[in-house]
Amino acid sequence: MSEHPWKSENWFSSAWNFNPEVTKDLNFAKNIKIHDVTLRDGEQQTGIAFTYDDKIRIAEGLAEAGIHRIEAGLPAVSPDDFRAIAEIVKRDLGPEIYSFCRCMKQDIDASVDCGVKGLIMEVPASTHLIEHAYKWPLQKAIDLSIEATSYAHEKGLEVVFFPIDFSRSEIGWVLDLIDQVATDGHMDALALVDTFGVVSPHAMKYFVRSVQQRFPKTRLETHFHQDFGCGVANTLLALAEGAEVVHSTVLGLGERAGNAPTEDTVMALLTMYGIDIGINYDKLYPLAKMVQEISGVAVASNRAVVGDQLFQVESGIIANWFKNCGTEHQTELFPFRPEFVGQPHADVVMGKGSGIDSVRIWLDKIGVKASDQEAMEVLKQVKTLGNNTKKLLTIDQFKEIVSKTVSQKVA
Repeated sequence: MSEHPWKSENWFSSAWNFNPEVTKDLNFAKNIKIHDVTLRDGEQQTGIAFTYDDKIRIAEGLAEAGIHRIEAGLPAVSPDDFRAIAEIVKRDLGPEIYSFCRCMKQDIDASVDCGVKGLIMEVPASTHLIEHAYKWPLQKAIDLSIEATSYAHEKGLEVVFFPIDFSRSEIGWVLDLIDQVATDGHMDALALVDTFGVVSPHAMKYFVRSVQQRFPKTRLETHFHQDFGCGVANTLLALAEGAEVVHSTVLGLGERAGNAPTEDTVMALLTMYGIDIGINYDKLYPLAKMVQEISGVAVASNRAVVGDQLFQVESGIIANWFKNCGTEHQTELFPFRPEFVGQPHADVVMGKGSGIDSVRIWLDKIGVKASDQEAMEVLKQVKTLGNNTKKLLTIDQFKEIVSKTVSQKVA
């Protein structure tokens, strides 16, 4: 770790993050991996459907970004899904390839036929979900888990046990269930699953430590949803307790409010904890744009890390900072440089919130000199147009205002 990990040429976070009082109890694993679930949980978001070609393109993009593991889908869903998973494995893109399976032998056989390294084995793990949603006797969940995990292990697959609704279960009951699976079946790793995003950050330490106490040598993986916006924070807290693998999606796609987003998670690890997990950070924005295009989802313009307008400056005050800082001190304006995550260069835009420095910057851009009085009149008209249209101005709209206001002719 560098002497000042909170500040580099590419980012500027808070030195408080690295205060010994803050870091003394952190227990991050030496090698944290991203297990991307965009092709499975991401596709489960309402209205999203990935074709065979889509899945290949996304897998290639994930590989280019340096993602460590890809959950390529559930091969039993359709012949196209099976074919896509098999093709992703065949292409040997770099990341380890996993599938998602129900506790059913046919799902496991399909995964074997696809050639994946391992599988995420799901089972309902709260009494109320088993009784009300699955309509199963409780013992059935245990028996199926033991049988399926044993069978998958016999077939040579790595098994990540995935207890659905883990976080809403009675802790003793679900840990006993997992213990039976680990003892009588097989478990290479265990997913800490917050299916409905209902664990508070304050409860995360209890969650992880309760599991670690029962399974001290088991690799733990995080799978947290964003229903109350806590997925990233909970992921970071679980990692700080020793969890090793993050299940996340590009853009935070996924069921309901989605999964913990990859972009936010890896950038927080890097800038707030000084943990570089080997991602190609400059691929984050291009990857997000590709997935946005393929999925058709609307992405907020101020979306963290990959929003299209994150680095567009409208405020007159910030435009003044922009002018004074230049590119050398750009992290005075932003917590990280746009280019670091593959975003376009930061720029000043024109709208209702603009100030006189914004106008001067745009006048320089079009090569026009104006008196102070003329510049103020331009600003007045810019604000009026921005207010009336509720949009940013185009360069042509700005030129039209200048041509009517400034004595020097606009080129």
